[in-house]
Amino acid sequence: MATQPRAWQRMLSGRRLDLLDPTPMDIEIEDIAHGLAFVARWNGQTHGDYAYSVAEHSLLVETLFARIAPSTGPKWRLAALLHDAPEYVIGDMISPVKAAVGPDYGHLDARLTAAIHIRFGLPAQLPVAIKKQIKRADRISAWMEATRIAGFSEAEANRFFGRPNPVLMEGLDILLRPPVETRKAYTERYLALISAL
Repeated sequence: MATQPRAWQRMLSGRRLDLLDPTPMDIEIEDIAHGLAFVARWNGQTHGDYAYSVAEHSLLVETLFARIAPSTGPKWRLAALLHDAPEYVIGDMISPVKAAVGPDYGHLDARLTAAIHIRFGLPAQLPVAIKKQIKRADRISAWMEATRIAGFSEAEANRFFGRPNPVLMEGLDILLRPPVETRKAYTERYLALISAL
């Protein structure tokens, strides 16, 4: 009788996360911060001496979300910080690859997202309004990344991500730094948000 292929990954914390049936008990912020700090956005096709990580992107999205929805509290800002958290185990697939893989990727992402949310005191499914605001911040971040480090013209970025309000991006930049620094910044931001709940 054939054995089932392994569907779990051992984390640096020692946790064993089952990707097909993830439980909140097997999720630790240290594993998320570490994984995301080492996962490159844009498949690593960006200018600079360091890859632009998903952790760095998540920090920017959380900042943009706070500008879009300034009256929201730390709970929803935490949701913005964690918006790409499943990528600590499944990686960051660019949109064309997600389209090619099909709905299975989306199902896997949704299961992991629900477990992560529950682990950190968020609802498994975010309210639609919050999800839309996070998505808006995500698209602004993608526009900034595309035009500043991924070689897109503004016209191309506008076509793919929409034209962002410049006021929301004022004073913000794309940071490229060593993964260990980004991991520390991500963890510190998580701790600040959790302590404010």
